[in-house]
Amino acid sequence: MRIAVAGGTGKTGRRVVDKLRKQGHQPVVLARAHGVDLIENTGLDAALDGVEAVIDVADFGTMNAQKARACFGAATTNLLAAAQRSGVRHHVALSIVGVDRVPTGYYQAKLHQEELVRAGGVPWTILRATQFHEFADQILAQVPGPIAIVPKMRSQPIAVREVAAHLCTLATGEPLQMAPELAGPRVEWVADMARQLIRRRGQRRPVISLRIPGAGGKGMANGGLLPTGPGPRGEQTYTDWLAALAPDRT
Repeated sequence: MRIAVAGGTGKTGRRVVDKLRKQGHQPVVLARAHGVDLIENTGLDAALDGVEAVIDVADFGTMNAQKARACFGAATTNLLAAAQRSGVRHHVALSIVGVDRVPTGYYQAKLHQEELVRAGGVPWTILRATQFHEFADQILAQVPGPIAIVPKMRSQPIAVREVAAHLCTLATGEPLQMAPELAGPRVEWVADMARQLIRRRGQRRPVISLRIPGAGGKGMANGGLLPTGPGPRGEQTYTDWLAALAPDRT
């Protein structure tokens, strides 16, 4: 099966591409490095020739609300239009658990992406997944200094490879529209995740957990980013992920 992967050179996309190859499918990478620009709308029609399904895991590396909405909006609109012209039968988009309950700028941009997929002309599946195990590391990288201030937040982190595998399964099946939410095996406080990662690195850095002001911060602190119903759960815990980190990654 010929399956296009939007954002196929990113953290999630690389694992999706690898999984598809191992399953015997023919992945087509939609990324600038492969001659496709989702935002500028270049190279899409040629890349989607003969493609039966699209998995969209593209991200744009910004937390700015206006920029994120513009990037996701343009990329999704262009991708869906090209997919419809090419006769793609299934569009699978990765989203985030709780985007409709935690009104932060980035999550609202992802919710806008979901709206475009729903309104598009290609049969669709949206998979909302919880944060990856790398989430705490990403937060720590954004707050340099001797003290790490992290948002008061609960998460149910999951391994990227497990999300990638689930996306591949969805893409080769029939469109489900809203798929059951995918989450990790255990609920964690993000501050505890950060502390464990710091200890794993042999560092000494105090972690302070503060609630972000506003409705978004309230939602994070009160479990707004946790799944609300039954659904598939990953197997690798955050503790297992930490233990498996290679020395050069700690």
